[in-house]
Amino acid sequence: MLAGNSAHGLQHGRRTLRRMPEAGLRVAYFPDSFHEVNGVAHTSRHYEAFARRSGLPFLCVRAGLRTQKHQIEANVETLELARGPLSFSLEKDLRFDIGFVRHLPAITRALEQFQPTVVHITGPSEIGMIGAILAHRMGVPLVASWHTNVHEYAGRRIHWLQRMLPPSWRPGLARQVEHWALFLTASFYHAARLLFAPNQQLCTLLQRATRRPCQLMQRGVDAEMFSPRWRDRAPADTAFVLGYVGRLSIEKNVTLLVEIGKELIARGITNFRFLVVGHGAEEEALRRELPQAQFSGVLRGEALSRAYANMDLLVFPSHTDTFGNVVLEALASGVPAVVTEDGGPCTIVRDGETGFVRPDAGFPDAIADLMLDTENHAAMRQRAREFALGASWDAVFEKVCSNYGSVLNAPASSVYPAGSRAGSGLG
Repeated sequence: MLAGNSAHGLQHGRRTLRRMPEAGLRVAYFPDSFHEVNGVAHTSRHYEAFARRSGLPFLCVRAGLRTQKHQIEANVETLELARGPLSFSLEKDLRFDIGFVRHLPAITRALEQFQPTVVHITGPSEIGMIGAILAHRMGVPLVASWHTNVHEYAGRRIHWLQRMLPPSWRPGLARQVEHWALFLTASFYHAARLLFAPNQQLCTLLQRATRRPCQLMQRGVDAEMFSPRWRDRAPADTAFVLGYVGRLSIEKNVTLLVEIGKELIARGITNFRFLVVGHGAEEEALRRELPQAQFSGVLRGEALSRAYANMDLLVFPSHTDTFGNVVLEALASGVPAVVTEDGGPCTIVRDGETGFVRPDAGFPDAIADLMLDTENHAAMRQRAREFALGASWDAVFEKVCSNYGSVLNAPASSVYPAGSRAGSGLG
């Protein structure tokens, strides 16, 4: 067990701004989501908090449950606008409003009053599209961050159509859907002068697909909120807790949790249980197939902190996450993680030190080995916490603000040679 009284266990990683953002920088930020439970919203809330701490002039235009008056508090301005009856669901808590353009006059007024030097969007949502249009209209440099592999999601969400086709056609259909989804998304992102992505593999893909420069925009962790100090399990509770935190959807590969449970039981390992935090379309099926699981729904604040700290291992089977906030939060809580070889999570976990990086078939072996090796488990918990203490949101956003400088004074034509086109190199 990780010693909560050790120097590392009690250290919470206080935020220290190493340097202020560049003088004259004024950021208008258009996030796809802000209040929801996902990586974009999580990053966006921390970006606004960073702006407040650092004094960065910051306007955040976002969707909310109701329209609120344009708020100005010191250096941070917010414009929250309600989605209307023409909106439709993309996820359980995320919608797209085709009538959001009705807010265009209010957004235009706020933007003209704020006078940004850069407009930052997070994707091709209705808010992102409006941000891109207004940046072009005002002649303000546009930057865009890529947070979600929408092309991979599209390929995985056509399973209903694949079932209607001959088996030999199914893989080809998924590849084509991914290809064209990436082409269309890349065409949108080509409007930006500078891109951000949470891992280097994705940066390379985006540079090839959009012919735009891409910089890393990794994510940080609040090591005060996520800490081993929240662990409060009773000493009599000796079960090994396998945690999952995230959306319960097909693209998260959550059905692997069921296979893991079956494999552990087949090996005679029964003193474990799952703690599943989140919601989504696959929840009903998981409840049927994981009788040894506790489903908490979406948790926030101290309840989420305790849930993490009371886990013994985070099991994160997603192949599509571009970063994996939950993995870093688990590590900060002193909880090792087992992740797949794809996407961003494998760039966070140090294989064999703070967790395991394995193909799907290797998850049961890694979990079983750690459950039976209490000494290695304790060491991994300690190293996980130590690693997370080195990550901070301030460092992330200081770097983002520094990278804005590459487009603030450069003409759009100088970013890449004339004639470069989005979509090149997708094949």
